[in-house]
Amino acid sequence: MKSLLAPLIVTLALAVLCYSEKDPKEPSGSPSADSIKIKKEVANAFVKRQKRYTPYEWYYEYYKSPMERMHERCENYPPCDYLSDQIGLSMAYNRYFGRY
Repeated sequence: MKSLLAPLIVTLALAVLCYSEKDPKEPSGSPSADSIKIKKEVANAFVKRQKRYTPYEWYYEYYKSPMERMHERCENYPPCDYLSDQIGLSMAYNRYFGRY
């Protein structure tokens, strides 16, 4: 037991020295959060938003398909959601909500 106690104390002492807080006025090796931030104009130069051009894309962005609406309705009702994992979405939906 004594043979394990000495290395344990030395290890704990080294851990305390390594993790002790440094003086905040000293510059650290890692960059601060302020130096990482970039201006909006610079960020927008290489990050572009995808634009939707066709009416087809606009339509499907705002209106969901009947299958998607059916899936969300079943997903919000826990018994239907659980059963859909077991037997499939369409059969679980028919069981709890009837025909489409």
